[in-house]
Amino acid sequence: MKTFYSEQHRAHAPQEEFEAGRMTPAVEVPERVEAVRGRMVSRGLGPILPPSEFGPVPALRIHDRAFVSFLQTAYARWTKMHPGVDAIPSVFSPQISALRGSDAGLRENVLAQLGHYCFDTGTPLTKGSWSAATAAVNIALSAVRAIGDGEPAAFALTRPPGHHASATQFGGYCYLNNVAIAAQYLVDNGARCAILDVDYHHGNGTQDIFYARDDVLFVSLHADPAFAYPVYWGAAEETGMGLGEGFNLNLPLPAATQWQSYRLALDTAIARIHAFFPDVLLVSLGLDTFALDPICRFQLQTLDYLRLGEAIAQLRKPTAFVFEGGYDLAHLAENTVNVLEGYLGA
Repeated sequence: MKTFYSEQHRAHAPQEEFEAGRMTPAVEVPERVEAVRGRMVSRGLGPILPPSEFGPVPALRIHDRAFVSFLQTAYARWTKMHPGVDAIPSVFSPQISALRGSDAGLRENVLAQLGHYCFDTGTPLTKGSWSAATAAVNIALSAVRAIGDGEPAAFALTRPPGHHASATQFGGYCYLNNVAIAAQYLVDNGARCAILDVDYHHGNGTQDIFYARDDVLFVSLHADPAFAYPVYWGAAEETGMGLGEGFNLNLPLPAATQWQSYRLALDTAIARIHAFFPDVLLVSLGLDTFALDPICRFQLQTLDYLRLGEAIAQLRKPTAFVFEGGYDLAHLAENTVNVLEGYLGA
C-alpha cells in the first residue's frame, strides 16, 4: 500500500488549546503522525511517498474563497498584534444576521474573523497551520489519484485532520476538509464516491458539505452528540435534505462502546455503502475510538483495529484511507497500522 506523507505537518505545532474554560496542553501534535510513519516503516507496509502539488482549485471546489483567504493570511495579521501567540477566537459571530450589523468590520478585524470562521476555542491557528493544511490536502489528493491510476488502496497520512471543517468554518483541530476535497476530486473525474467516517467524533464538516447532495454518500459511526463533541451535529435523524435525503447515515453510539456493539453498527454502515455501489471508498480513519484515548470514551482494543480493516475490505472497493483523529501516542501507531494490515490481509 502506498502512503503519502509530507514533513510540512511539523510546521503546525500548537502548544495549548482552550478547553473547558482553561488552557490545556495540545493533543493534536506532530508526534502523532511521526509515530505512525515510523511504525509503517518498521512493518514494511509499502513506500512512503511525497505528495504531488495540486494548487488551490481542488480546495476551492469545496471551501468558500473568502474563508480560504482568511486561513491563508490570518496568522500573519494576528501576530502583528499578538506576537508569538497562537490565534484563538474569544468572541463568536451572532447567528442571526440582523444582529451582526455591517460586515465591513469583519473584513478588517482579524479577531472578528476568527469568531466568524471558527466554531470552537480548541483549534488554534499557528505560524505553520496554513502550510500544513495545504500539504494535507495535497496528500489526500495524491492518494485518490493513485487509486485512479489503478492502486487498489492508498493511505493519506494527513495532518492536521479535516473532517470537522465545513465549507466556511474550521474547528475540531481541522482547517481544510481533506476527505471532502478528495471526494469532490473523484466526482469531478467521473467516480461515484462513498465516505465512511470511523472517527470517535462525528464528521460534521463532511456531513455539512454533502448534506444536500446525492452524488456522495456519507456514513459515520461516532459517539452520540448527546455527550460528545461536536454536540450540535451527528444525530441519527440527520439523513440529508433535498437531493441528499437518504444519502447521509449517522450511527451514534453510547459511551463505553466495545467492539461487539461497534461491529453491529459497522455492519449497518457497510450494508448501506454496498447498496450505494460506489466506485471508490474514502475512509476518514480516526483512531480515537481506542479505550485509552485521553479525550474519548469508547473501549475498542488494539486487536479490534485488525477486525476493522478486515470489515472494510469486505466492500471490495478501491479504498483511500485518510488519517483523522487519535491521541493516545503510546498506541496510536500500532492501532493505525493494524487497520491497514487487516485490510490488506483480508
